[in-house]
Amino acid sequence: MKGASFDFCHAIRRLCDDLTIRLPEFRHIDMDQVAIGFAQARRSVPYGLQAKLTPMRFENGNLVTRRGRHNWTIRRLFAGEQEILYILTFYLPRFQEQTFREKLITICHELYHISADFNGDIRRLGGRYHVHSHSQNEYDRQMGEFVDQYLKLNPPKELCHFLNFNFRQLEQEYGSVVGLKIPIPKMLRIPDLRTA
Repeated sequence: MKGASFDFCHAIRRLCDDLTIRLPEFRHIDMDQVAIGFAQARRSVPYGLQAKLTPMRFENGNLVTRRGRHNWTIRRLFAGEQEILYILTFYLPRFQEQTFREKLITICHELYHISADFNGDIRRLGGRYHVHSHSQNEYDRQMGEFVDQYLKLNPPKELCHFLNFNFRQLEQEYGSVVGLKIPIPKMLRIPDLRTA
């Protein structure tokens, strides 16, 4: 369909929808409460940050956290009436420069950070390194196993087709790549209402 535009965020959403239906480890995720956007990578090199998950709540799904002497909250985000609990951001063109398998591992990597309670917090793994456990390599090896399981289930080819292209090829195939840029909400300090 040369000459049209390719909606990157829509394509990622369709793929994530399918992945969260097919794999038991991701079935707790309600993609209606996950916003998907992209950010422009400063340099078009294959290494560096590929994607990131921004939780919209603090530990245990709390709306308020204490840091230092102050309480903080985060500006809430809604899509219509639906509250957004996570923002999933992909860095372009960098993400598309990975191999097909690496792209799927990156998607699983970020989705797996979503708390099993789906409460706006991240999944907190045991030990000191609660984000990636004791080893990011081990974490990514597990994500590779999820990718293998997913591909064995023969997902529709059209959902994964865009992962076969690098960014330039995607532009050549579709004319342009478009998507949604979502600013990450800032933390807000809650004023101390105690009277002196």
